[in-house]
Amino acid sequence: MIHPLADVQSNTIGINTHIWQFSVVLEGSIIGNDCNINCHVFIENEVVIGNNVTVKSGVHLWNGIVIENDVFIGPSAVFTNDLRPRSKQRTPITKTLIQQGASIGANSTILTGITIGRYSMSGIGAIITKDVPPHALVYGNPAKIMGWVDTRGYKLVEIQEGEWVSPQTNEKYRLNENVLTKIN
Repeated sequence: MIHPLADVQSNTIGINTHIWQFSVVLEGSIIGNDCNINCHVFIENEVVIGNNVTVKSGVHLWNGIVIENDVFIGPSAVFTNDLRPRSKQRTPITKTLIQQGASIGANSTILTGITIGRYSMSGIGAIITKDVPPHALVYGNPAKIMGWVDTRGYKLVEIQEGEWVSPQTNEKYRLNENVLTKIN
């Protein structure tokens, strides 16, 4: 469903994707199946969005952003697109990757050229200036790892040195040098 007040120029929109009013989707962008692109979203030409992605209102996605499947991008999240911006000076496009299952909190700011890891989560207003490892819970300015989350976003609890559990699902994980591995 494309709302009649949306400006959608791309022909590569997946089935069951909803694009709401006052959104602009430029010609070269690719959007997967079952996505929800809320109102007042701008998607530039060289953006790739996977399946089952939610982009809330007020988000602008610039050239070079790749969003994998099952990602949530909260309202008014900001993606930067140039490390050294100057008026009327073009710089090469920098790639930003949001991996499968990640959640970006409302009003988070993401520096161009970084990777947000699988199933990670940023808190509201986080200023993300470095890569975020999979399953990390980050927040603050600058964003720091403040904990770990499971694939559903539940915060993990450390049960002993390097071993973590989700109280909601009983899934267990092992943490070694900021790499979280599911062990059951």
